[in-house]
Amino acid sequence: MAALTPGDARGLIPAAFAARMASGMPAAAAWVEALPGLVADVLRRWHLEPDGDPLTGYTALVLPVRDADGVLRAVKFSFVEDDNVGEIPTMKLWGGRGAAELVRADPRRGVLLLEWLGEPLEEWWDADEATRAVAALYRDLHRPAAPQLPDGHALVRGWLRDLERLGRRAPAPPRFVEWALRAGRELTAAPGSHVIHGDLHYLNVLRRGDGWAAIDPKGYNADPCLEVVPLLWNRWEDLEASGDVGEAIRDRFYAVVDTAGLDERRARDWVVVRCMINVAWQAEPGAPAGAGLDSAQEWLTRNITLASAMQAIEVADPL
Repeated sequence: MAALTPGDARGLIPAAFAARMASGMPAAAAWVEALPGLVADVLRRWHLEPDGDPLTGYTALVLPVRDADGVLRAVKFSFVEDDNVGEIPTMKLWGGRGAAELVRADPRRGVLLLEWLGEPLEEWWDADEATRAVAALYRDLHRPAAPQLPDGHALVRGWLRDLERLGRRAPAPPRFVEWALRAGRELTAAPGSHVIHGDLHYLNVLRRGDGWAAIDPKGYNADPCLEVVPLLWNRWEDLEASGDVGEAIRDRFYAVVDTAGLDERRARDWVVVRCMINVAWQAEPGAPAGAGLDSAQEWLTRNITLASAMQAIEVADPL
């Protein structure tokens, strides 16, 4: 196959993805402008041939490719930010255990060559079984803190300062904001104790043979109980179908905590902390909604509903 030119590679980048990145912060706009040249260079240097439709995340492009041996792989081009700078070192640490195998990487340019996996757990029909499948991955992924990874608790403290500055202007009940600030200070007082994924939910877990493997980690050191909340704000339609969203949220929460053996109090408080951080982010002008939603108000409501559901989780006072 003849080497792709940057002009050829531009055709591999979905126009909607390129337009969204170009309309963001200047660094993102510069990255997507340079992306065709990066794609062409990596495919040439790594002897990869495109083989399928491109996929996009919020800040990443993934191309199905064949390597020099004809093996189907996924090559990922990530826009590197403060909260995902640990992606490649985390994948290296995991070494394919509980996660996709990292075949090759270019950390400076945010490029990963990964094993090709199957369908996402998002498509698994049984939501409770899917939840427990993700929680079961924690034992492989949550390793002792690694010095080469950023401290996730430092990131959270910065986000909490943004929430504190909003104060009563935050678009959430003040009691939840106060709960998040109080609990967040306690939870982040010490550096993170374990390697965590940071965004582990059903779309970031793919089929591998008879099991499952994680992809797309943020990758930092933090409290393992921080990992719970993305499982709660995704597959929301399953919670709504239950007829009692609050009770369904708590059932899912307990499924994660019980399967992974997490501290119930810390997990509960982390849910409120993360949800109020989301609220603070959403208060920024032009901020996109989370969880793939189009409506900022729907995203705010979802986070407030999650925090509200945590009020009914009673835990014993520590001895």
